[in-house]
Amino acid sequence: MLELKTPQEIAAMRTTGAFIAELLDDLQARAAVGVNLLDLEYRARALIEDRGAVSCYWDYAPSFGRGPFRNVICLSVNDAVLHGLPHDYTLRDGDLLSMDIAVSIDGWVADSARSLIVGTPRPQDQRLIEATERALEAAIAAALPGGRLGDISAAIGAVADEYGYPVNTDFGGHGLGRTMHEDPHVSNRGRAGRGLVLRPGLTLALEPWFAQGTSKIVYDPDGWTLRSADGSRTAHSEHTIAVTEGAPQVLTRSLTGAGLP
Repeated sequence: MLELKTPQEIAAMRTTGAFIAELLDDLQARAAVGVNLLDLEYRARALIEDRGAVSCYWDYAPSFGRGPFRNVICLSVNDAVLHGLPHDYTLRDGDLLSMDIAVSIDGWVADSARSLIVGTPRPQDQRLIEATERALEAAIAAALPGGRLGDISAAIGAVADEYGYPVNTDFGGHGLGRTMHEDPHVSNRGRAGRGLVLRPGLTLALEPWFAQGTSKIVYDPDGWTLRSADGSRTAHSEHTIAVTEGAPQVLTRSLTGAGLP
């Protein structure tokens, strides 16, 4: 069911989104050569607990995956792009790390992801991350009242085409609000002028993700982690946004810039 949010409900989601932004800022500052992924997982757990938030990932059990997810953040390295299961892995110089997290505060959810390079960057990895960030900004700009859901999908696909990256349509963005996944699905490729009419109060998680060499994905034996089928590197950017009477609002940007203790 599609639920349009009131301005007050969107404001509550913004509170959650601001916390997520600051949490990701904190983890990004800690993601250095020699840091274990589990250290980042435990830091995220502590911040969530201190805030009185609730992880949307803990005990998440969709049709895919092997058993319930028993972590609070997805950490995906290099050719892994989605649902990366935090595990005993020490970050190395040049690793491309994608972090994806969703939490609920006072019953309202926000979801965000970002990719970063640990240590020495490779130009091709910087370009890949730039493409997902540009695609995300294009998607946000297309989220205008009276437009169509296909406008958002087409904007993402156009940026992928500009950079020469293939697009997977198995996993994309989604509605959210009271729960982590609500209608509608937001494909990362589509046709402008088609699909659901965008109305004020619609809240969406927009999340372009690309692999350098393929649109095909494979699962790790853990049943969760998704990787590029050819082993090429991947990147993922995501914001929670709200369609309004005017310009779209990005709900997962820091309100203060002050950071977390």
